[in-house]
Amino acid sequence: MTVLTDITPEDAGWAYSGLRIVALEPGETYSAETGGTEVIVVPLSGGCTVVTGRGDRAELRGRAGVFDGPTDVAYIPVDTTLTITGSGRIALASAKATNPKPFRYVPVDEVPVELRGAGNCSRQVHNFGVPEVLDADRIIACEVLTPGGNWSSYPPHKHDEERDGESVLEEIYYFEVANGGPGYQRVYGTPERPIDVLTEVRGGDVVLVPHGWHGPSMAAPGYDLYYLNVMAGPGARAWLIRDDPEHAWIRDTWAGQPIDPRLPFGKRSLA
Repeated sequence: MTVLTDITPEDAGWAYSGLRIVALEPGETYSAETGGTEVIVVPLSGGCTVVTGRGDRAELRGRAGVFDGPTDVAYIPVDTTLTITGSGRIALASAKATNPKPFRYVPVDEVPVELRGAGNCSRQVHNFGVPEVLDADRIIACEVLTPGGNWSSYPPHKHDEERDGESVLEEIYYFEVANGGPGYQRVYGTPERPIDVLTEVRGGDVVLVPHGWHGPSMAAPGYDLYYLNVMAGPGARAWLIRDDPEHAWIRDTWAGQPIDPRLPFGKRSLA
């Protein structure tokens, strides 16, 4: 078993959101105590069996890779022994939590697949860990797939409000890029709370968004872009999407434009 990515709230310098990605060879096992953390197990490639010390069990069929459509997932509550056995790369999206919620297996057919935007702002979203789908204490998680040459996370937006100088949601972006290519991510703040990030990302890279506007996420032509979003904070479990007022008008330009015909990724048809 190899840990490929390990971001704790302490590492990030904030209080709630975390992400660990492990690689399992066939038959290998990963075990952990969740303690004060809730976890969503998300197969990135391959599949696994998830077992808890409370007797819960889920067989996650997974997928060959992130561009093959959505996957089934499992939600693990706080104060639980977790054991994962399988083969592939497994993401453990996490958030510090206090309110115990029930174990949940979300089969792939129950994962809403949403196509957002239009034209070169078309993208595909797998909403397995949003409040409308998953009963959790704090964590919000989803996947976004963007065809090469398109922009997503656009117009630039926030998923937070400001309360007493604290950002309500902390967000992790974990990236994979088809064919080993580059992608790009923008994060920027306000004069009162400055942050200025414009960075190239490749497979396995992570961008942290402690506050401020984020977007666009840019897929270079020829290189499809994937990212896993993990969000959590002290406030209500809600996305609180708010566009940057300077760029919100861009949504109006999508009227009458078709969705990119390269979507959806994978063989899953849309309801």
